[in-house]
Amino acid sequence: MKKMEASKVQRMNKCRLPQLLTAGALALLAGCSMIPAFERPAAPVAASYPAYGSAAPTADAAPASAVAWQDFFADAKLRRLIALSLDNNRDLRVAVLNIEQAKAQYQIRRADQLPTVNGVLSGLRTPAANGGSTKVYSVGLAVTAYEIDFFGRVNSLKEAALSQYLASEEGRKTAQISLIAAVANSYLSILADEELLDITRQTLITREDSLKLSKLRFDSGVTSELDFRQAESLLEAARVAYAQQQRARALDENALTLLVGQPLGSDLLGDLPSSPSAVAQAMPLAQAQPMADVPAGLPSDLLISRPDIRQAEQLLLASNANIGAARAAFFPRISLTVGAGSASGQLSGLLKSGSWGFTMAPQLLLPIFDAGRNQAGLDSAKVGRNIAIAQYEKAIQTAFREVADALATRTTLVDQLQSQQAQANAEAIRFKLSDLRYRNGVASYLDLLDAQRSLFSARQAVVQTRLAQLQSQVTLYKTLGGGWKEADQGAPSLRTGHPTKP
Repeated sequence: MKKMEASKVQRMNKCRLPQLLTAGALALLAGCSMIPAFERPAAPVAASYPAYGSAAPTADAAPASAVAWQDFFADAKLRRLIALSLDNNRDLRVAVLNIEQAKAQYQIRRADQLPTVNGVLSGLRTPAANGGSTKVYSVGLAVTAYEIDFFGRVNSLKEAALSQYLASEEGRKTAQISLIAAVANSYLSILADEELLDITRQTLITREDSLKLSKLRFDSGVTSELDFRQAESLLEAARVAYAQQQRARALDENALTLLVGQPLGSDLLGDLPSSPSAVAQAMPLAQAQPMADVPAGLPSDLLISRPDIRQAEQLLLASNANIGAARAAFFPRISLTVGAGSASGQLSGLLKSGSWGFTMAPQLLLPIFDAGRNQAGLDSAKVGRNIAIAQYEKAIQTAFREVADALATRTTLVDQLQSQQAQANAEAIRFKLSDLRYRNGVASYLDLLDAQRSLFSARQAVVQTRLAQLQSQVTLYKTLGGGWKEADQGAPSLRTGHPTKP
């Protein structure tokens, strides 16, 4: 019985031996890694944003990074402009092409881990001692100088290329976020331009009436030429402002056309008014459809929601992998050249029996003296990692500052707009009273002109403040990582095979 059990154990060991040898060979070929263990640097910012009043949204609101731009922007025209820009903007196309280029570089590095098999046909003719020559023809398959990656040099380069590829993907997301915010801000600027043009047109009509009345009173000898010239000057000032606003509107439309990447039709934007008597077709900013409110969250959330921070982290991983490749350069490099095929002194004999052969030429290259080249390469890689760490920390600090600025702007503009609107209302009443007093001879024309100037400036300030408030919402959405939402959160990562997590 014991003999039977012993023979059974021997048979099992014999069966496991090839498996153990195969596993050992695979482990040997896989080599070891010289890449330093990666530790994410601590975020060099405060744990929370500065408090700016009570204008923050409710805590149960969805974070900006989870809100798709189609859900954030309610304006149908704006959504169409953004969709067109995502299809046609050239900067975004460059970002996409950068991804394709980085992907190709990664595939090249990954291919370096496997042997390259080539078909070989060669002929060799050498002089012989008898004055003739010797001919040798060969045909077959060959693997030339395949590096066996014992110390992980090739794998480190592959990991660096992978991180570069993933960083380019995050760069495309950053470009998309910036593009969406730029299109939205340009569109809002055009709406503000139209409203300012409408205000100026109304002011021009009022000042033309005032000039006619002043001319009539001057011709009748009721007032002096000074009042008439003041009214004329005020009218020309309004015409100057109208020309400036037309130019600003045209420049903003040109900027939006560049962002969208194609000419804009009248269905997307109204035609530029050609005369002060034209009627504005744009929607006033006060009636603009509201944008979704998003919570600021914590600074630590930026590490996940901001693609530019994730891009900086991937570049840091790439520089870390370069250290592994630089370390492996100090160790022996083993390469293998293998050939299998047929050789003969005549072309007709290449496929005959007995002409087949096999060659294998391993080579070990050990660095002994390189004048400090490998050490300099390692030093350079370490400095590159330190640079990447500083850039990663700077990206976090920049993101923190941008969010803090956007929060401060959003909160303070609420109070500013309320006061600006109240001032405009007061100036409108003041102008009516001044006009009434002037027509009844109670007040001087100088009081009426001053009331006109103040009302015009106050109404312009309301539009500009309202524009700044709407653009601050767009900016906050952008700085919190909004504008890019993963279509499939469960997509596997190239690095781990698991869902991507920064």
